[in-house]
Amino acid sequence: MTPTTPAWLAATAVALGAMAPTIALSHPSGAAPAARHAWALAGEAAAAARVVDAFHAALKTGEPDKAAALLASDVLVFEAGGAERSKADYAAAHLAADAKFEGAAESTPQQRTGAASGGLAWIATEGRVRSQSGEKVVDRLTTETMILRRTPEGWRIVHIHWSSRAASPPLR
Repeated sequence: MTPTTPAWLAATAVALGAMAPTIALSHPSGAAPAARHAWALAGEAAAAARVVDAFHAALKTGEPDKAAALLASDVLVFEAGGAERSKADYAAAHLAADAKFEGAAESTPQQRTGAASGGLAWIATEGRVRSQSGEKVVDRLTTETMILRRTPEGWRIVHIHWSSRAASPPLR
């Protein structure tokens, strides 16, 4: 079982889900969380969350190479029903577009949880993203799960799963 096979990811998710304690912090509706931070996660989970935040910050500031540096070469990215099975595949398919979108969007994380054990960590974030381009308004509730592996260079993202649905009612 290699670190990017579905069986490895499933076994990792089960193992990480069993870790205790899992710490979560939520913000009541309307409360503004501080801009991208490690929330109330402790220890290695907080360190892994900082990598997730750095990844998003690099996308937000239009630095896809900086974002890519935080991905493992064998990263598996699930997005919109599709999959990229390596850093090279993601960079060729969606990285630039994700940076362009995130740079123009207002993303508000609303809840985060996660844990770390040994050389693996998982960080799950729920939020909302809003953007407008001309007449087109995007207003979506989002979920994101990232699995990270500790490497000699620090935590690296080995799996990303993004999902979203239309917010109701969308803001105008």
